[in-house]
Amino acid sequence: MDTAALRHTSAPALGSWPARRARIAPGSPALVAGERTVTYAELADRTARLANVLAERGVRPGDRVAYLGVNAISVFETYFAAWLLGAIVAPLNYRLAAAEIRYMLEDSGSSLLVHSADTDALVAATGPAVPVLKVGPEYEDAVAATEPLVDPPAVTLDDPAILLYTSGTTGRPKAAVLTHGNLTWNTINQLAHVDVLSTDRALCISPLFHCVGLGQVTLPTLFKGGCVEPLASFDAGAVLARIGEVGVTSFSAVPTMLQMMVEHPSWETSTLDTLHTVLYGGSPVQERVARAWLDRGVQVQQGYGMTEASPGVYMVPRGAAQLSGAGNRPVSVGVPHFATEVAMFRDGERVPVGPEPAELLVRGPHVFAGYWNRPEESAAAFVDGEWFRTGDVLRVAADGWADVVDRVKDVIISGGENIYPAEVEAVLVQLDAVADAAVVAVPDERWGEVGAAYVQLREGAELSEEDLRSHLQAHLARYKIPKYLVPTDALPRNATGKVRRVELRARAADDFAGERPR
Repeated sequence: MDTAALRHTSAPALGSWPARRARIAPGSPALVAGERTVTYAELADRTARLANVLAERGVRPGDRVAYLGVNAISVFETYFAAWLLGAIVAPLNYRLAAAEIRYMLEDSGSSLLVHSADTDALVAATGPAVPVLKVGPEYEDAVAATEPLVDPPAVTLDDPAILLYTSGTTGRPKAAVLTHGNLTWNTINQLAHVDVLSTDRALCISPLFHCVGLGQVTLPTLFKGGCVEPLASFDAGAVLARIGEVGVTSFSAVPTMLQMMVEHPSWETSTLDTLHTVLYGGSPVQERVARAWLDRGVQVQQGYGMTEASPGVYMVPRGAAQLSGAGNRPVSVGVPHFATEVAMFRDGERVPVGPEPAELLVRGPHVFAGYWNRPEESAAAFVDGEWFRTGDVLRVAADGWADVVDRVKDVIISGGENIYPAEVEAVLVQLDAVADAAVVAVPDERWGEVGAAYVQLREGAELSEEDLRSHLQAHLARYKIPKYLVPTDALPRNATGKVRRVELRARAADDFAGERPR
């Protein structure tokens, strides 16, 4: 790793993890999975023992420890143990193919792979050229037979903590390097926006190989001494039932999950009284979905961010409807986090934020250190060496409230006019018959590019193309209306629920190749 190429941030020391958390209330439950409960004292002990297990297997400060598997208690133990040793965690997406896993192991230079039984077949297909520790009897026997680590190496907030691989929508995935300081300051940012208590019971339903699963609710809850229950997979009915069974107070999700819960048969009869914090991000939730949660007494709070910011940048404050200046902004991402500075990038220059759409720039102690072993890409990701280029187009009102317009690379330029797919999609999903929609660019002989909208209808719903076009014409300028409207059973998505636009653009290119002059 070329550490000279990485941008480090400094922050005041807040103590070691997880020992300080364990001192908050040693006997309180830290993690719960099924019938198993691990207290903070037990978590501290098991983490220290596992750290010694890793050390005995050759893991040293700065080494990478990969983890492959669904959300589980062992994920947290592995992360904390590696961090206690000064090692770097490299979580891997268990939904990837063996070749992709092999690439990430090689790219990260991992010296050990910890994996759970649910990934046995994937690990076998990968054939990793590194030592493997399987969660189960081998893992438990090793932890029980090893003494706790008593003299861990010094770890600073500027030291790398985790490598989070981006979704790889263009080319090979690259790993964002998040430091201990990045994670700590993101936690502080979250706590400035949401109330978290030691009595909280949070569900971790987003995958822990992603920044949302780790940073939005999970680490802040553990930081305050609350209890986290990791779920191996998402099931709308099971989540709704669990909220009432154990008094869940908080969770983070993607909009699709919130929609699936609202549409579940048990929605109206589910007990949601204990919920006080439901955060979501990735894309705006449909207004009718947000309204359904609000009707049940739960304000869902939209956050905006990215892996490189650990992830939080903007968030809608609690009680936003009552805030002066908030107004009727169902798709706004709110205001910047506590320790976040924002600016805009237009015509090759950094400019103040404002109502004219432009690429958002971000800086702060939670912004990442750079990409793993990619000094040139790391340097190119920043303006003036300190402002991270998000690649997202935003507009910011005079009171600081922001709306995400679209991704820079997703903007369709048709006849010299900019068309933002997110704007068109928001109009499409206003129709009750439309479950979801995605708009991508298609090359066009006359206009350069035109839009192709893939529209997913609700089960049993009917909607003609004429009805769709009439609705679009009533809400959008003519040039913004997609040339093609395509019904689809489902939109392609990645592990975190985001639409895979690269895949959709390739599909559109094939679907409409015959309609363009060659």
